Amino acid sequence: MFGAPKADMGTTMLAALLQRHNKTKAAALTFAGFLALGSPTAHAESEQAPPRETDPKYSEEEIYAAASEFFGGTAEGLAEVVHRVFSENGEPNAYIQGEEGSGAIVIGARYGDGTLVTKAGPTARVFWQGPSAGWDFGGDAAKTFTLVYNLPNTDAIYQRFPGVSGSAFFIGGIGANYQQRGDIVLVPMRAGVGLRLGANVGYLNYTRERDWLPF
Repeated sequence: MFGAPKADMGTTMLAALLQRHNKTKAAALTFAGFLALGSPTAHAESEQAPPRETDPKYSEEEIYAAASEFFGGTAEGLAEVVHRVFSENGEPNAYIQGEEGSGAIVIGARYGDGTLVTKAGPTARVFWQGPSAGWDFGGDAAKTFTLVYNLPNTDAIYQRFPGVSGSAFFIGGIGANYQQRGDIVLVPMRAGVGLRLGANVGYLNYTRERDWLPF
């Protein structure tokens, strides 16, 4: 007579225990999920993108090594010129190495050709030509190493860059001056016979092919 009620009572107690266990487990899982989602560290790690260098640039040591090799390691004053340019402009993202020839008394022309090398990897052939003005005596047969700043891509080099008046300076056997178009700044460094300094208020037109008309 009394067996059945005892069995019902046992079943009821077991069901209650299982229900309590399930609630406890569900609460624990919910709390763990809350901690994972709410943790500032977890948020920071999930939202933080891996670092990516979008505009790699040359260090002063890299430029000095490349220019020294290009000029043959004999150009006196190269380290001082490179240091001055870096102090005034920071790190370039490209450079041009080439040769040019010119000659002028008051007004003349300058022609050159070389290779554009970018820190990001791409290279391009480039020619330049243009008038120069000022008391620039003598004829050149000069190696030219040009630092290039803020160049967005290789195609952007192919345009006219006016010289910055009064920017020319000379240290040891190296002469330099500034050219600028918008945000892009070029700093040609020259070594060779008859280094040309002076007003240098002309411009240079950088092109994909040789153009013998400097004007």
